[in-house]
Amino acid sequence: MFTNFQRKRLAIPYAIFLLLFVILPLLVILVYAFTDANFHVSFANASNFFTSDKFSTLIVSLVYGAANTVICLLIGFPIAMILASKKYNKNVVIVLLFVMPMWINFVIRIWALRDLLTWIGLEGGRFPELATIIGLVYDYLPFVILPLYTTMLRMDRSQVEAASDLGATPYQTFTKVIIPLTMPGIVSAAMMVFMPTISSYAIADILSEFTVTLFGKTIEIYFSQSNWHFGSLLALVMLCLIGVSTLVTNKVTKKDDERVNLW
Repeated sequence: MFTNFQRKRLAIPYAIFLLLFVILPLLVILVYAFTDANFHVSFANASNFFTSDKFSTLIVSLVYGAANTVICLLIGFPIAMILASKKYNKNVVIVLLFVMPMWINFVIRIWALRDLLTWIGLEGGRFPELATIIGLVYDYLPFVILPLYTTMLRMDRSQVEAASDLGATPYQTFTKVIIPLTMPGIVSAAMMVFMPTISSYAIADILSEFTVTLFGKTIEIYFSQSNWHFGSLLALVMLCLIGVSTLVTNKVTKKDDERVNLW
């Protein structure tokens, strides 16, 4: 009994932190999102969101997020396979070369990338969308490689060998064995890219020269203008998207765990 009591007391600091920095801020956002300037209950912010250009900005941001996620996965998956293969990679230093950019402030890296793009003629003033995509892929690619790499290190390679021994083609082995085995890493990598892309704005501002506006920039604009009510509504929309993506991720992960348990 004494041990259980001590364990409960250890949870008190976490409960206080959860209350002060998670629950209360969410309640404040909810109050501001569904009230007017006089703090009367109002759904005007929600109706204005769906009838204004802010909704179209969200759609554009979702497109950028999906495009960035797909491109990062297409580039990062083969790189992660090479890094996780003992045949091609026998030195952990090579892995660090892909992780080290994450240690440098991303604003510094984006300004350096802007100088490079300007030098090769792809400056944001002429190609804002292309420059933004390049910057997003450059910044988030390490976040795709790392979870895929760690997942592939734990992958049961005997199943891959068994598929080859049973006459499966390389394409069949890749789609029927490797992809399912690495699905947790794929989902984790997609989560680490998709939602942060939508909520980011510094990359688009710097590389597109304020031509491309993502949803995170819209939230920042309203908060900087002290429009707390509409800004809170936009932040609530972002929180809902994060919640939905988290539920989808948990569902996919649960199905993968059930499949592994069947084996």
